[in-house]
Amino acid sequence: MPNPAPHRHRIARATALAAVAGALALAVASQARPAEPPAAPADPAAAKVSRGAYLVAIGGCNDCHTPFKMGPHGAEPDMTMMLAGHPEKLEMPPAPAPSGPWIWSGAATNTAFAGPWGISYARNLTPDKETGMGRWSEAQFVRAMRTGKHLGMESGRPILPPMPWPGVARMTDDDLSALFAYLQSVPPIKNAAPQSVPAPPPPAAPAG
Repeated sequence: MPNPAPHRHRIARATALAAVAGALALAVASQARPAEPPAAPADPAAAKVSRGAYLVAIGGCNDCHTPFKMGPHGAEPDMTMMLAGHPEKLEMPPAPAPSGPWIWSGAATNTAFAGPWGISYARNLTPDKETGMGRWSEAQFVRAMRTGKHLGMESGRPILPPMPWPGVARMTDDDLSALFAYLQSVPPIKNAAPQSVPAPPPPAAPAG
């Protein structure tokens, strides 16, 4: 009687090869097939605020608009003052005079800066109606970010360095809208940050 073992081995090997071929075919087909679009968010408004929170995080907004304090691991943002700007009760002394290549200086809170442009104080970005952005419209916010003028074209007060508004101005309309939506969602904090002080224009060159 012939030995059935080789025949069984051939069948098992053929079956295994067919399974491998089928798996490869499925893998190729799955790569060729377009990915399914993500499901629409259940709450578009919440998704917009979430996008704005992400932009604030990667944009480092807390680095200047949230006062720093000393913590167990060194300087860290004081999140009880999240995005409230330079503390109104922290009156800064005159900025040190520039010396050599050291031409600008900053406060320990990282919310006040002095340089050739003048003196900058980080603004209150929370939705407090008296001291923050609670009365701002989205259109005013977008114009300010696009033009570098506080409250848009109506005011004319410049947004001074180190606020990187030229980079923020390159954001899409959707991202600026999401940024504003998030800033309007954070807890309002009453904190009247000082107004920034632009440096006086240089004296005119003498005639002749």
